[in-house]
Amino acid sequence: MRKYYLDNLRTIMILLLFPVHTFMIWNNYGGEFYVWGGENKLLSSLIIIVNPWFMALLFVIAGMCAKYSLEKRDTKKFIKERVSKLLVPFICGIILLVPMQTLYARKFFYGYNGSILDNYKYFFTNFTDLSGYDGGFTPGHLWFILFLFIISLLALLIIKYIPYKKVVTKFEKANIFIIILLFIPVWLMYYIGNFGGYSLGKYFILFLLGYYMFSNKKIIDKIMENKRVVLGLFCLFQLMLVIVYYNFSYYGDFFVNFVGWMGILSCIIIGKLYLNKENKVTNYFKKASFPIYILHQTILVIIGYYSLTMLDNIFWQICMILFGSFVVTILFFEIISKIPILKKIIGVR
Repeated sequence: MRKYYLDNLRTIMILLLFPVHTFMIWNNYGGEFYVWGGENKLLSSLIIIVNPWFMALLFVIAGMCAKYSLEKRDTKKFIKERVSKLLVPFICGIILLVPMQTLYARKFFYGYNGSILDNYKYFFTNFTDLSGYDGGFTPGHLWFILFLFIISLLALLIIKYIPYKKVVTKFEKANIFIIILLFIPVWLMYYIGNFGGYSLGKYFILFLLGYYMFSNKKIIDKIMENKRVVLGLFCLFQLMLVIVYYNFSYYGDFFVNFVGWMGILSCIIIGKLYLNKENKVTNYFKKASFPIYILHQTILVIIGYYSLTMLDNIFWQICMILFGSFVVTILFFEIISKIPILKKIIGVR
């Protein structure tokens, strides 16, 4: 039986990227974005509401889906699927989309007026901090797809030598407080393979927890039985994190990873309670969510550039960037999904 709440949670997390990346244009985190409207503490604090858990949840869901996928296909077919669904869109996105983001970064910050071809040369020959905000090479938002591809292959080695049943029986014995304390290994793994806050180690263990723990019905039932405890702790510490950040700009790793873990548990609960259903809208975004992820940021940066240079009012800038990028991304998805070769390279199902 298909677990519709996983598809719907994935869709919601990806759609959250539109406000998150819009507000990043006004971040006060000590670094700029591809285009930048100046520091705004309120908008930066709104990002803190979802930042600890929304991308982390995607890796947990990926681990859960890997468990269900490997029940239906062998390792060879799984790897082939990962290559076509992740590696191909990543490479094509690096070639076709990400350089356009750095082009507009150079236009915005450095007044670049050169050709797109010259910008491509600059992009593929300049390696600085990998943010791309200076026009140099970057994986951009496609870091997620690259990480997921690497993690999927690495996880196969673990899965091969550590049987699912051997691990899950230990998780089944854990009470809710032990499950909550699992944020500690997630926090410790955060420091392994950390690239500017994007941690390969953390996302790797979250993927494995999705595979071994969250895919098990008994463990999910145990979390659901303690939903008041989980949701209560999450709301309390989430509020504390936002207040502390807004007033003191504090964003400590330990605190953030705890809130992130509680956010993952809470999203699973909310998904099971309210999102385990399908309709025309959910079916549409189940198909569209991954291509939307690939397309959205390039479109958002371009619209952001023109919004900041043509509009003076921050409210209208936000509206134009947020809603404009969403509409244009959907429009591009509709066009691309009707062209077979483009359909394949952005991972349309």
